[in-house]
Amino acid sequence: MKKKSESLVLGEMLQKIAPKIGAKVLLEPEWGIVGQITFKSGRRTYFRYNTLDLNPVGASDVAKDKDYANFFMAKLGYPVVPGSKTFFRDDWCKAIHARGRGIDEAYAHALKLGLPVIVKPNSGSQGTDVALVHTKRAFYRAVRAVFKNDRIVLVQKPVFGKDYRIVVLDGDVISAYERIPLSVTGDGMRTVRELLIKKQRSFLRMGRDTQIMHDDPRIKEKLARGGYTLESVVTKSKKVFLLDNANLSSGGEAVDVTSVVHPTYRALAVSLTRDMGLRLCGVDLMIYGDITEESKQYWVLEINAAPGLDHYARSGVDQQKIVEQLYTKVLKSLDV
Repeated sequence: MKKKSESLVLGEMLQKIAPKIGAKVLLEPEWGIVGQITFKSGRRTYFRYNTLDLNPVGASDVAKDKDYANFFMAKLGYPVVPGSKTFFRDDWCKAIHARGRGIDEAYAHALKLGLPVIVKPNSGSQGTDVALVHTKRAFYRAVRAVFKNDRIVLVQKPVFGKDYRIVVLDGDVISAYERIPLSVTGDGMRTVRELLIKKQRSFLRMGRDTQIMHDDPRIKEKLARGGYTLESVVTKSKKVFLLDNANLSSGGEAVDVTSVVHPTYRALAVSLTRDMGLRLCGVDLMIYGDITEESKQYWVLEINAAPGLDHYARSGVDQQKIVEQLYTKVLKSLDV
C-alpha cells in the first residue's frame, strides 16, 4: 500500500463540521484516508477515501463497474452512451476464456463505430486514462495505457455537449456543476507550456493539488489537432482546450449550476439514483445544449456511488463553503 500523493478533503472536512451536529470524527493518523464517525446517540459509522456508509455494497459495486452500470441503466430506459463494448487485457482474456476480446478486436470495434472513439478504463475514476482517439496509433497507445492499471477497457462512440455532474442525496439534488476541460488562455507572449506552469501555480495558491502532466500524450494530441504544440505562443484572449475529458482531477474547472438545473434533469438524476439502488450518487450527464433548458439530446456518461468533492472544494473559498454544507447534510443522513 502506497501513501496517496494528494491529501483528501473528506476526513479533515468531516472533523471540522461534525461538532456542529454533536458528532466527532476519529481519523486514522498515518494515512488520513480512513475514519470513524461517532454520533451523539453513540452510533458509529465509517468511511474510506470518499466512500461513506450510505450506499448498499451491491449497488455501489455495480456503479463502480461502468459496463455493468450501463447495462442496467439501458434496461431501465436511461440514455446511455451508444456503441459501448468491453475488451480485455491478454492475461484476463485467458483467465475468463474470452477469446476474441483483446486489443486487436477492440480496434476492429472502433473502426466499426468509426473514429474517433472514446477509450476509458472500465473501473477507473477522475478521468484517468480517458482519451478521445482519432488514429490507430493513438488508439493502441490509449488502450495500453488503460491496461497498465485496469484489465478491462471500454470503447464507445463519443458524445458532445456540456459536461455536468448532479449529486443526489436521499431524493434531493444537493449539488450540480458544469465541468469544463483543462484549458489555457493566451496572452500573446507565453507558450502553452508557460501558460500551463502559470495555471499550476494558480492551483497551488488556491490549495488545489491537481498536478498537470505536461508530457501527457493526450494533451499533445489535442494540441496537434488544433495546430499547436507546447511551444506555441497563443494569441491574446484565445482559449485553447488541452483535454477532451472535463474531470476536475485532470485540471478542469467547475461552475456551480445547482439553482438553475431544469426540472427534467433533476427528476432524471433523482430517479436514476433510486433505480440504481443508491442513496448518494453523482450522475454525470453530457447535454447537447444547456442544463437550464430541456434538450432532445443528452446522455448519462456514468454514475458514481462515492462522488468525491475534493477538487471542487479546492477550486475556491465559495466552493469550499458549498461542500461543507453538502457534507453536513450527508453527516445528518448517516445518523439514522
